[in-house]
Amino acid sequence: MNLTERFLKYVSFDTQSSELTKLTPSTPGQMIFANYLKAELESLGLEEITLDENGYLFATLPANIDKEVPTIGFIAHMDTSPDMSGKDVSPRIVENYDGTDIVLCAEENVVLSPVQFPELLEHKGEDLIVTNGKTLLGADDKAGLAEIVSAMVYLMEHPEIKHGKIRIGFNPDEEIGEGAHKFDVEKFGCEWAYTMDGGDVGELEFENFNAAAAKVIFKGRNVHPGYAKNKMINSMLIAGKFISMLPNKETPQTTQGYEGFYHLVGMQGDVEQSTLSYIVRDHSREKFEGRKKEMAQWVGQINAEFGEGTATLELRDQYFNMREKIEPVMHIIDVAFAAMEAVGVKPNVKPIRGGTDGAQLSFKGLPCPNIFAGGLNFHGRYEFVPIQNMEKAMKVIVKIAELVANK
Repeated sequence: MNLTERFLKYVSFDTQSSELTKLTPSTPGQMIFANYLKAELESLGLEEITLDENGYLFATLPANIDKEVPTIGFIAHMDTSPDMSGKDVSPRIVENYDGTDIVLCAEENVVLSPVQFPELLEHKGEDLIVTNGKTLLGADDKAGLAEIVSAMVYLMEHPEIKHGKIRIGFNPDEEIGEGAHKFDVEKFGCEWAYTMDGGDVGELEFENFNAAAAKVIFKGRNVHPGYAKNKMINSMLIAGKFISMLPNKETPQTTQGYEGFYHLVGMQGDVEQSTLSYIVRDHSREKFEGRKKEMAQWVGQINAEFGEGTATLELRDQYFNMREKIEPVMHIIDVAFAAMEAVGVKPNVKPIRGGTDGAQLSFKGLPCPNIFAGGLNFHGRYEFVPIQNMEKAMKVIVKIAELVANK
């Protein structure tokens, strides 16, 4: 099975994660997929293969060199985003892409066009794996899984490439922010690792957002609307007032680079009670803490106007910027940088406008920057991955293993 065939097999598994179940893994499809991967790794001849009850799959490619070499790891996640269905994914390959519109679903007029997605033009002449316009693709992160497994196969088939002990780790529930929660760093046993979970070719990331989730609950009072004067309190209108208090230039659609934001991700309500759900993001820890204080201040203003207890804030941190954990060991970035250059990939060091399992793992004692897996337009029907991107990512994994052994 080659890299492309492996990827196409992997996306046939429905592995959407869910925030609702409070289980690990959060959905049964992830464990079904984990068992398939375990059997595949066994058939390939990897060693020290373990799959625990929470869906964490570890394996080892033994060293083939007779000297002390750091044990390194490569990590990818098995789940796909709950933002869109990952069931019955039906991909197709657009060979030698010519730069024109790609009709994904004619009956629903779903078109992947360079007018809306100009990054397509950077992949003219390449072979693109696309969706049928009805599901996401799953390159996030099944491309990473396929690249890691294929790289291990390549190293086994080419013993002339010397490498130390390599650990691979496949985990559930990254898309709901819980992929690293039950990841046993001590059991994994690496000096450092890389998540293969980035986007387009060349991405190399060791900075990410500081992240929090906020829920604001508004209490109202419902009475008959015909007799409501000076009695009714409509919680939905108060929630609307709260929304208007937040800066409209600090949202995902108005920010880029290192700029943080407040993102309204959900709203439910009736007259009696309404709830707004936000995510709060910033690369700067100082600004991040300031944003959380601002949320509390706005809730305080609502209570000052409508009465104490009208609005309550539930706020929890999700993850932090891994930069502070990576900077003391910048040689692991240097290795990835050199590996990319060695295989003809121009490194693009950039901050992650999101988070990866690597951020949480870095704070658990496993420095873990992020490398491109090759996909674009994640979490929706317009997702695609050039086969050449995946091939380059696989080559980077192989080269990293080789460079670490040669240091």
